[in-house]
Amino acid sequence: MEDFFTIVSSKGQIVIPSALREKLRIRTGTRLAIRSENNQLVLQPITEQFIDSLLGCCKGEGSLVELREREHRVEKDRTAKK
Repeated sequence: MEDFFTIVSSKGQIVIPSALREKLRIRTGTRLAIRSENNQLVLQPITEQFIDSLLGCCKGEGSLVELREREHRVEKDRTAKK
């Protein structure tokens, strides 16, 4: 791993060195997620590959269709009891 250094401007801006931009395919307009991890800043380019990697990461048990149908049945039963 190679270290790079930059300076924070008075507006809180930094310049990402060109070698890193090229390596990570960061272009003008690329969005970056920034998070704090163990007292460090982590920059994550939001690229198509990153978005594709999220596919299914929030999947829970069952499907949303099943959940919606179950909620409709419960609401229908509640309404019928009134």
